[in-house]
Amino acid sequence: MEMEQLVAKIADEILRKLESQGGLKSSPSGSIAGMIDHTLLKQDANEEQIKKLCEEAKDNHFCSVCVNPGYVPLCYEMLRGTDVKVCTVIGFPLGATTTKSKVFEANEAIENGANEVDMVINVGKVKSEDWNFVKKDISDVVTAVHGRAIVKVILETCLLTEEEIVHVCQICKEAGADFVKTSTGFSTGGATAAHVALMRKSVGNEMGVKASGGVKSAETAKEMISAGATRLGTSSGIAIINGLTGSSNY
Repeated sequence: MEMEQLVAKIADEILRKLESQGGLKSSPSGSIAGMIDHTLLKQDANEEQIKKLCEEAKDNHFCSVCVNPGYVPLCYEMLRGTDVKVCTVIGFPLGATTTKSKVFEANEAIENGANEVDMVINVGKVKSEDWNFVKKDISDVVTAVHGRAIVKVILETCLLTEEEIVHVCQICKEAGADFVKTSTGFSTGGATAAHVALMRKSVGNEMGVKASGGVKSAETAKEMISAGATRLGTSSGIAIINGLTGSSNY
């Protein structure tokens, strides 16, 4: 089976499964809303902006808000009792901190109320082909938070070759991560449909794939989902939902 046909088949299977479980029907604004991690990771984000992010997430029934670790307690308080999760980032945005630091950061975030952690791989170790380090880095975080939070692993695909993307995806699968994620949004590029499709092909239908970085419109969101994404990381969630008005396909 050609790659495009395989990816389309897997994507269709995942969408049907999520829809049957209600995972894509959590918002009257459109099924994509339940796949959005409503994101604000800018260095100068202030409390009022974070509060607005949380209110928008509640109003639109987004899957989560994704914020820097320092804002996790605030988001937890604002979203407690709602259907919106708190997601945060670990080793962000470079992924070059020590594994122990990532484990500590993940544990602290969960203690503060995070439900999901998006950790950045050590790209330099991938480029050095130190695969044992890469696997241990991911595995240690997964093991530390297993049963308490979902782990998404950020590959920063714009910096990797296709072969490296496939290899890291396989490592993430072996390590027990829940998702692979394209990008931090802070590097040289964001998500592409081609990279999402490659990641989906690499992990099969057993893991989630999160497209992030540059997902700013309804059309781009649909493109990423068609390529195999089951989660969207975006600061443009409202624009995406507004762009879905009248759409019956998503």
